[in-house]
Amino acid sequence: MKKTLLEDLGLLIMRIGAGGMMLTHGIPKLTRLFGDEPIKFMDFIGIGPVASLSLAVFAEFLCSILLIIGFKTRLAVIPLMITMLTAAFVAHAADPFGRKELPLLYFTIFVGILIFGGGKFSIDGLMNNKSAYYKS
Repeated sequence: MKKTLLEDLGLLIMRIGAGGMMLTHGIPKLTRLFGDEPIKFMDFIGIGPVASLSLAVFAEFLCSILLIIGFKTRLAVIPLMITMLTAAFVAHAADPFGRKELPLLYFTIFVGILIFGGGKFSIDGLMNNKSAYYKS
């Protein structure tokens, strides 16, 4: 099934938009991880606050950058999806739905990107075009 130009533009906008907005959550966590203050972060699976914060930084900072540039896109959204489900159902478990809504919205977008991939306007798309070129 061949994608149209509009579908690829839509994927580009979703990747850059969701990745860029998620990066705004990852940068402060990265700063906190390497800052001078003692780390206080939710220990959601019993591995300690530093390890928990490190996992959140990996997803929200590093995976967001991979998502924006479209490199290993489907693989990069998996930690982001796990982080958003953790935010919605663990960190905000006792909160009203309004607090769960944003992480669930991000999760939904990441599911779409997982299904459709990065699109033509991504590093993955460029690599796929080159490999198709070399096969012919």
